[in-house]
Amino acid sequence: MSSPGRWDIFCQVIDNFGDIGVCWRLARQLAAEHGIIVRLWVDDLDTLRHLCPDVDLHAGAQHCAGVDIRHWATPFPDPVPAEVVIEAFGCELPLSYQDAMAQSVKPPVWINLEYLTAESWVEGCHALPSPHPHLPLTKHFFFPGFTPKTGGLLREQGLLTARDASQRTPAQLWRALKLPCPAQDEITVSLFCYDTAPVPRLLAAWQNSYTPVRCLLPESGILDRVATHFGLPALLPGTTVQRGNLTLQVLPFLRQEEYDLLLWACDCNFVRGEDSFIRAQWAGKPMVWQIYAQAENAHLAKLDAFLERYCSGLDQSAADAVRAFHHGWNGHAPLHWNDFLQHHAALLLHARTWAEQLARQPDLASNLVIFCKNRL
Repeated sequence: MSSPGRWDIFCQVIDNFGDIGVCWRLARQLAAEHGIIVRLWVDDLDTLRHLCPDVDLHAGAQHCAGVDIRHWATPFPDPVPAEVVIEAFGCELPLSYQDAMAQSVKPPVWINLEYLTAESWVEGCHALPSPHPHLPLTKHFFFPGFTPKTGGLLREQGLLTARDASQRTPAQLWRALKLPCPAQDEITVSLFCYDTAPVPRLLAAWQNSYTPVRCLLPESGILDRVATHFGLPALLPGTTVQRGNLTLQVLPFLRQEEYDLLLWACDCNFVRGEDSFIRAQWAGKPMVWQIYAQAENAHLAKLDAFLERYCSGLDQSAADAVRAFHHGWNGHAPLHWNDFLQHHAALLLHARTWAEQLARQPDLASNLVIFCKNRL
């Protein structure tokens, strides 16, 4: 069983920071923890630069954080295929690269890394082969997931240990974020969502919250909508707005490492897509997820599948509050913030237990390495 020494990861940026967030995190973990030479092909260097400020937008090839970054441009160059090729989220490899794979003395292990879902059917589809219709190549579908019969979740070594150490010293955690410690009677929330989210309804609910709310809003595409809600011409990082029982503070865009600290520090985290969704679960704090919307509301079945797993173990009233608030945030139902917040203590304990249960399973990167080693 040989070691998978060189890997290519292909990523097309579709979901803003979701696709590249997962691929960048995976690439760095494979390089740092498994000694793999990783080449990350990405079509949007500007989005990647938000996550890694050292990225040069004009460089076709560069090395950052232990990863060989290549600009996926047209026409595609003629590189030698790696031993393992990951096609992230069905992005379709360049045809010339597929031809080169087929002409290799030993064809690479070809992985289609799928989107995360909690639906039960993925257990039967995980790792299934799919022969190429014309070339002597086989692609395997690799599904991240929440059970041992899936590929698991991204989690680097020592993540929960680092989280626990930071959460034991909250004052230092807030200082690391360059933010003041919250007041004792204040609940802090982070907000990261798509521009389709019912943000005005949420802000109104927070303004009328029984408990003072401090919303920490990293710079994103929803700033204009938030500014409009408050009757302001614009919002910039560093701006603080007070309305009713809500204090909203705009933060600069945060790198992944800084965003983890924010998730660890806050009492509740509003997240979206896939990467921030996974990181919020490792934070061990109550969370609200905005799932990526799909045609004909296909995403709602995926949302309910996750809630079915996540709410297991909660008492009925807390589980009902979690489901109701998620449906409101992902649709048009009312946002009963006060009803949701009254279960905060139970949700905090549950979130911690949930993270510990997930951490007993192997992580996604390790599962990928084992799977590919067995096929080389």
